[in-house]
Amino acid sequence: MVITTTLCALALSLPAGEEDFYEIVTIPIPEDIVLEVSGIEVLKDGTALVATRRGNVYSVTGAWEDDASNAQFNLFAQGLQEPLGLLDHDGWVYVMQRGELSRMRDTRGDGRVDELETICDLIPISGNYHEYNFGPVIGPDGNFWVTTNKPFGGEPFGRAEWRGFTMSITADGQMIPTCSGLRSPAGVEASPWGDVFYTDNQGEWCGASKLSIMRPGDFHGHPHGIGSCKNEEWAFSIVDNVPNGKLFPEVKEEIPELRMPAVWFPYDKMGRSPAGMAWDMTEGAFGPFAGQLFVTDQYDASVLRVALEEVNGNWQGACFPFRMGLQCGAIRCEFGPDDSLLVGMTNRGWGGRGNSPFGLQRLRWTGETPFEIHTMSAIPGGFRLRFTSEVNLDVSAHASSFKMKSYTYKLHSGYGSPEVDVKELTVTGVVANEDARGLDVMVDGLRSGYVHELSAEGVASAAGGSLLHKKAYYTLIELAE
Repeated sequence: MVITTTLCALALSLPAGEEDFYEIVTIPIPEDIVLEVSGIEVLKDGTALVATRRGNVYSVTGAWEDDASNAQFNLFAQGLQEPLGLLDHDGWVYVMQRGELSRMRDTRGDGRVDELETICDLIPISGNYHEYNFGPVIGPDGNFWVTTNKPFGGEPFGRAEWRGFTMSITADGQMIPTCSGLRSPAGVEASPWGDVFYTDNQGEWCGASKLSIMRPGDFHGHPHGIGSCKNEEWAFSIVDNVPNGKLFPEVKEEIPELRMPAVWFPYDKMGRSPAGMAWDMTEGAFGPFAGQLFVTDQYDASVLRVALEEVNGNWQGACFPFRMGLQCGAIRCEFGPDDSLLVGMTNRGWGGRGNSPFGLQRLRWTGETPFEIHTMSAIPGGFRLRFTSEVNLDVSAHASSFKMKSYTYKLHSGYGSPEVDVKELTVTGVVANEDARGLDVMVDGLRSGYVHELSAEGVASAAGGSLLHKKAYYTLIELAE
């Protein structure tokens, strides 16, 4: 009895974990289906279309039930070539394949595609295994925006044009090169306000994984495909002589077309391989982060959280850990009719965390609100932190409650970059907001073009709890005025 009581008391004293606020619901996959998820689209009737790398698309019903064990998987389409994105638009399902943008539909109402059309087959490939294409989403010009992966290794058919680009494709199949310098743009998503963002994976000429907005004429840092910009289809200035080994902020001074990331994802601190993403438009039904962006990570088998803001016309912001512990590498995500987040996974190609080769799971808010940094925003001389609940000001409103350092990355041909030009910054003061849910943290030595890594170990809630996640990473491109 004494042992039982002691164990119960010990259990009650354990700090809250991610699972207390966002539970994982596993959707069982039939044994005869290899669901290496590569695309997800939720239709208006709640049916989830799930594409696989192997070329099949399944319609999944019953996935949103409290008990997902009765979910039904039915073959919707087959024989596609590496479909890496789906889009429900104007009565068709658009799909980005290895060499073309296509659209398909079920005209008979029997749950199977019976009509498939090519929209654009102008995207060339060299025969390299890694020439993936991602998307589509609707861009600000009303066209279909897709991203093209650069090859890694041999190119048996010869160098292909337009690899590492954003393409805008019209409804009648015209292809318009729009951005250059992408590396491995595994996720592409339109924001609620109409801009398009993409995620890229750390590697050569990409110092760390990142989230970037894409605007016509942007150069995103990788020189692989810039020779294509000499073709007549490229309507923007040509970037040449990309320096090898300089810091990203320095290169921005030399190459105005270089698009600095909206958010850097520091290596291993915030995963390794960001992929698909979804904006929370549930108006609070998914918890306290309405309007924020959730990003999957293939290596970490996790979902990350991003809070963006616009400063001097530039999108930038902070990233935060959110939910670990998924079955395996998270590739795609979409919100469903029950306001949970459906996450599709595969470990194909690169091993990641988790114990399954593929999977389909939902993240569902339990109704309990975690004590978290809700947003981190740039203000003159520092950052404004807003929290999900009231803060214990006696404990938290002190400079000693925080630490901060800043660093950036090299733009170079080497694989990834260490954190360079690292500086420990001095927190000079903390000012409480009137409602006790915010703190203005004043910092000496803020630097444009640098990640500002915040540690908030000393912060406590008014209820006596500690932060669920004590780190935040703000990519400060524009200083607030």
